[in-house]
Amino acid sequence: MASTVVLKRRIASIKSTRQITKALQLVAASKMRRAQDYANRSRAYGELATSLMIKLSSINELDNYDLFKVRKITNRLYIVITSNSGLAGAYNSNVLRSLLKIVAQDQKENKKSFVIAIGNKAAHLARNLNQINLLAVYNSFADQPSANDIRPILNSLINHFKDNKVDEVVLIYTKFKSNISQEVSQSILLPVKMIVADSIDRSQTFSNFEPDVETVIDEITTRLIEAQLWQALLESIASEHSMRMLAMKNATDNAKDLIDDYTLELNTARQASITQELAEITGGVEALNG
Repeated sequence: MASTVVLKRRIASIKSTRQITKALQLVAASKMRRAQDYANRSRAYGELATSLMIKLSSINELDNYDLFKVRKITNRLYIVITSNSGLAGAYNSNVLRSLLKIVAQDQKENKKSFVIAIGNKAAHLARNLNQINLLAVYNSFADQPSANDIRPILNSLINHFKDNKVDEVVLIYTKFKSNISQEVSQSILLPVKMIVADSIDRSQTFSNFEPDVETVIDEITTRLIEAQLWQALLESIASEHSMRMLAMKNATDNAKDLIDDYTLELNTARQASITQELAEITGGVEALNG
């Protein structure tokens, strides 16, 4: 049994750690609520861009445009969204595990894998793997990024695809479903693949395009990709805060359990010490009387 001094030090240390985890839990909960609201409000933008593209696809052959061309895949680019810090449960490990799995599949099929890392965790993994070619790292996004913040990533992935440097662009992120449920999701950004609803009236025509059809389609397609990338970033931020809140709550609860266990052990040690002292006093009295 540990001495009372050691037990007191352990209890004090765990109490200090519990204060930190509790503070991190409250901060993450506050950030999660704001990030969740922000992500929910932005979904309408992506839905609008998609609806406009569906209408255009009903009267145009989109396969002729650069961003819609399907090519044989020899080079694949991954946009991987992770965090800059840890203490978020399995948030980063789930995304990186998904990346490693599909990169391994690329290796079997003799395909080259390129990565644009959003967050230090993805960048650290990519730097340490010979199978991955790291193109860029972005790690300075706030909880509410603007369209201008993601514009460099958007321009980079579009230029790589148009210049035939990559044949497919895949986005890997964590989708926020609820406070206790998040899942890793993969979506293909390029080439753009539109599913035209059967309800669309293909006889519908547009009388005028300003300035022209090609410019309108190119602009809307770019905005559609931007909306998908932006939404994925918002979903990932909300997921990160949610998983960090749960991780810190579990850490706080575990700290409380440890404190209770060590307190019980401390009381037992104190009782044993008192019993030993009483026994020594009784023995001394009996020795004097004898």
